[in-house]
Amino acid sequence: MESKHPQASKTIMTDLVLPGETNAIHTLFGGELLARMDRAASISAQRHSGEIVVTASVNHVAFKHAVPSGSIVTVEAKVTRAFKSSMEVYIDVWVDDKGTKRSVKVNEAIFTFVAVDSNGSPVEIPQLVPETKEEILRFEGALRRKQLSLVLAGKMNAQEATELKALFE
Repeated sequence: MESKHPQASKTIMTDLVLPGETNAIHTLFGGELLARMDRAASISAQRHSGEIVVTASVNHVAFKHAVPSGSIVTVEAKVTRAFKSSMEVYIDVWVDDKGTKRSVKVNEAIFTFVAVDSNGSPVEIPQLVPETKEEILRFEGALRRKQLSLVLAGKMNAQEATELKALFE
């Protein structure tokens, strides 16, 4: 199986925040933004794996700024690391700032997806070869994040989490 680069999975979705998608203070519902991120990330994971994918976990979400009604929101997703059948997808969310005419990063998240066959059984996926400095940093951090998630879920003994132990040596 031939490896792939993160750029091949890059997915960008741009949309407008409508009044029906906002809360009482006219900012985008967090759940609405999570749904947008899940869609973009799943497309990214499918592009990388070439398979059906399912969301396995939402590992991290940081809501840094509220997103007002009427905003133009861009969700960008890329696979940051591929394991045997799972892959980590990093999502960045940007809003066009009307005053400065620049995009402002308002959110980021990390999701994990698993590639499956039509019966829902995990299937092997291509490995990922990062190219840019940011891709390399996210790739290297992915194994630590995976091990931390497994330890916290009780699926891995903390003593076996080699990447985490290396941080404290």
